[in-house]
Amino acid sequence: MPKMKTKSGAAKRFRVRGSGSIKRGHAFKRHILTKKTTKSKRQLRGPETVNASDVAAVRAMLPYA
Repeated sequence: MPKMKTKSGAAKRFRVRGSGSIKRGHAFKRHILTKKTTKSKRQLRGPETVNASDVAAVRAMLPYA
């Protein structure tokens, strides 16, 4: 059997934690920040956990993670 390929786009966006949960970054934090409030930008900081309904799809894209 050949090796399975990791989706390179997913590998750049997701990391699997030691507990097995998957962390991701927030969207809407890259540009057009002047019209966004300080509060909204602050709440986009830091990692977030991938929603339970999406975990199976992300794991399929990261076979060796």
